[in-house]
Amino acid sequence: MPNTQHPDFSSHAFIQLALDNQVLKFGEFILKSGRISPYFFNAGLLATGEMLSLLARGYADALAEQMNATNDGINEKELVIFGAAYKGIPFVAATAQALWLHHGINAKWGYNRKEAKTHGEGGNLVGADVSGKAVWVLDDVITAGTAMREVVEVLEQAGASVAGIIVALDRKEKGQAEHSAIQELAATLQVPVRALVDIDDLIRYLADDNSQHKDATQLAKMQHYREQYGV
Repeated sequence: MPNTQHPDFSSHAFIQLALDNQVLKFGEFILKSGRISPYFFNAGLLATGEMLSLLARGYADALAEQMNATNDGINEKELVIFGAAYKGIPFVAATAQALWLHHGINAKWGYNRKEAKTHGEGGNLVGADVSGKAVWVLDDVITAGTAMREVVEVLEQAGASVAGIIVALDRKEKGQAEHSAIQELAATLQVPVRALVDIDDLIRYLADDNSQHKDATQLAKMQHYREQYGV
């Protein structure tokens, strides 16, 4: 039976915890694109057991929901999840545990090394054998999509394919064209790309009377940014 001792994932709870731990910040931040963003998400600060557990619960719930929604005959024992080095490694490990504890799904998990190992078993992949498998990839934020395309290449070289991608945050903003990087990836790979939280969730949070961080000024900045760059 799923373990219900820990809180369920919700966008509101995750945003609040992210703000409390400085993972999510409001203000003015210059992005690589040159845009001045009214918020910044730093997944490198998901550095507490509480934060990692809640994030992993979100990933696990999304994966379980995706498996229940598809009728393609995927066996739970065949589920393989993958985290890209380095940030994705703790995400995928914690998610494998959350899948088992809360959904009874015994997923296989693995990750890649930045540099291939030349001794022992060698290679640049660690964990589950992905050859011939359709793999779900976990990531924090997809900005331009470059890093994710590199992950896809690593998996394809190992004989795997990508079943889908789940990210923590979708900024839902235009890239070089009229589509976001996530939309472009989904179209190119022809796989589902899901997000646990997006900018619309952040806007709703700032407008919520029950929010600990309700802020009309910041809300207006977020809405303006969404209108200017959003998809």
